[in-house]
Amino acid sequence: MFIDLTHPLEKPTIYSQLVGGITPRPIAWVSTLSADGVANIAPYSFFTVASVNPPVLSVTQVNPGEKRNKDTLNNLLASKECVVNIVSEQQVEQMNQSCANYSPEVSEFIAANIESTASQTVKPLSVASSKVRYECTLREVITISEQSAGGQMMLLDVAGVYIDDEALVDGYIDPVALKSVGKLGGDEFAKTTDIFSLKRPSL
Repeated sequence: MFIDLTHPLEKPTIYSQLVGGITPRPIAWVSTLSADGVANIAPYSFFTVASVNPPVLSVTQVNPGEKRNKDTLNNLLASKECVVNIVSEQQVEQMNQSCANYSPEVSEFIAANIESTASQTVKPLSVASSKVRYECTLREVITISEQSAGGQMMLLDVAGVYIDDEALVDGYIDPVALKSVGKLGGDEFAKTTDIFSLKRPSL
């Protein structure tokens, strides 16, 4: 079967073909602070490294139908700061609860019973149990489309990285200790416990 996306299709159909095949996707659990001081946190699976020199992360919001921006992007535009917390297996229930459609006045840290800790270089709170956390400032927001289901790409400069000592082996992040999870299509997730190695070929 070939699906021609140059012809109009229903948005849910396009979405399912994209997220069902581009898997597993890492999850950025992004914590921000609203202009009114509300600590917000929400997960995003359209997430990757955009640059190493300088260190830049990319997190994309898929625009909701009822409004242009989610709380995370509104807060980020106001404060220019956030923390990208990496989700491990033991956090999946709280992470999933934090993506509920809470009002901007409600802190997901409180609603989902997420223990927080102060960050080192930015004002938004960090997730205390996250073994890897990237403290970031906003570099740029690239608007791909302002339509419903369009994309707003947030480029984040990494100001500092917290790594739990238990997740470090010889100075490197150990994937076995991190036990991060990835997003599949629909309501499905993947674990990173079935790990194998392949040496990169040298020509």
